[in-house]
Amino acid sequence: MTEINKASQQSLQRILDKIGVKSTGDKKEAVNKSTLGQEDFLKLMTTQLQNQDPFAPMENGDFIAQMAQFSTVTGITEMANEMKAINEKIDGFRIATASQYLGHSVLVPGNVVRPNGGDEINGVIDLPNATTKLQVFFQKENGEIINQLDLGSQNRGLVGFSLNSLPSEIKDKNEPIFISAFLGDNPDQALATSVYSKIVGTSNENNEIKLDVDGYGLINASEAVKFRN
Repeated sequence: MTEINKASQQSLQRILDKIGVKSTGDKKEAVNKSTLGQEDFLKLMTTQLQNQDPFAPMENGDFIAQMAQFSTVTGITEMANEMKAINEKIDGFRIATASQYLGHSVLVPGNVVRPNGGDEINGVIDLPNATTKLQVFFQKENGEIINQLDLGSQNRGLVGFSLNSLPSEIKDKNEPIFISAFLGDNPDQALATSVYSKIVGTSNENNEIKLDVDGYGLINASEAVKFRN
């Protein structure tokens, strides 16, 4: 009987090798022993053959189906482990990428910006129609105008602006600057503006890079349109 069992196990071993089910001896011992390895499967199948009803023995198709199912489950488990390892590497790459954004500025919709130690502020105006006179005003929080730009005639679309030589007291206190843009022929209607604001922090949340933008909080890096140093 022992020789028959041994022969049965050897026969099962050859079949499993052909369908690609790896032996547990071919890999490092798993930490979680709840998984079913090839050796465990061989013992289970041998025991099942020994205890089957002699008047209703297992059909060849049933036997092959069990082996195929075991092979499929094993393959899925291995693939899941490989995907987990890949995801861990991708997460590490995302964190490394996020750290490179620190200190840069990103263009965000809004009209408030801080100097953050710089000598200029930059932004964009969304001009709905062509105009012969485009004006931009820069104000302190109390409404005092510290400067203004006359950009003259501009076509419809995005129009960039820059303000250099900021007042020392605003830079020293890092006070917010409020920006407003108007058409010369319609000073009562403010235009939509976007400003370059400094990135003060980054994080990786739910597999997505988040940028902590000064004055605007967290935004998705994928939503950022433009960056600048």
